Amino acid sequence: MADWDGRGLPPVAAERARRAAAGGPWTSLLTAPAAAGLEAAGFDPVGEVMGSIVQQIGWSGYRGCGVWGSGIGGWNATTVTSSSRQQFAGYGPYVAALNHGYETAMSRMLDEAATIGADGVVGVALTTDHIDSRAREFMALGTAVRARGAARPRRQFSTHLPGQDVAKLVTAGWMPTDLVFGISVAIRHDDWRTQRQASWGAGNVEVSGYTDLITHVRADARSLFGRHVAAAGAEGAVVSSMSLRTWEIEPAENHRDHVAEASVFGTSLVRFHTGVAAPTRSLTYLPLR
Repeated sequence: MADWDGRGLPPVAAERARRAAAGGPWTSLLTAPAAAGLEAAGFDPVGEVMGSIVQQIGWSGYRGCGVWGSGIGGWNATTVTSSSRQQFAGYGPYVAALNHGYETAMSRMLDEAATIGADGVVGVALTTDHIDSRAREFMALGTAVRARGAARPRRQFSTHLPGQDVAKLVTAGWMPTDLVFGISVAIRHDDWRTQRQASWGAGNVEVSGYTDLITHVRADARSLFGRHVAAAGAEGAVVSSMSLRTWEIEPAENHRDHVAEASVFGTSLVRFHTGVAAPTRSLTYLPLR
């Protein structure tokens, strides 16, 4: 096997896509309702596709938390997000690495879909798996579909939505365009007020510093999500997941910071039918159980 320079599909993935394009049995991740919905909407499954990348994340950033210059003892700390343009921009390099991992996995998945003549990918699952303490795999996995007939999408689409939901959107005049996401990491020093409010004897009180931290990081992630929706030329989006995790670090003695990571994932949508009435009836499925 020839050495791979990292461009395009890995050789094994390219060979798998080539065999699929040559014909023969295909596989999919569709449920029965999803397959029925896609057929009713004019799409045929053409194969299971995936894209992956293993990436080392060896540098998270300078982790500046805004405490410097905020007064003796960090009296009034500020929250610094990874989108900040300050000199110490928190976890900016870490978030850039996450963005690269997801984008590369999705790009390779769409390359496989294009190789087998697909118009889009539905039911996409985005996952991450830690290989070791620094390296992790980003993977995108879904079912490639092709439009039946002369009317074809102008470009490939991708969506986390299952086939039956895609069918309902299409019959109502909407089309999924892209998987979109926004990721932000924020850091904040535990200043004097935060330490006092979080102490064991404070009672049932709001810890305003922590509220500020998670409010900022969620707002930044949603803002980045909105930018990706706009960049896709879409009119809106369906959110598939929103997550938040927090942890603390101790950069130096008597200096404790808290970090929060927020992410928003979903599918951007564009309307292709602007009339009052939908172009066709909405599909209805009754579960037989």
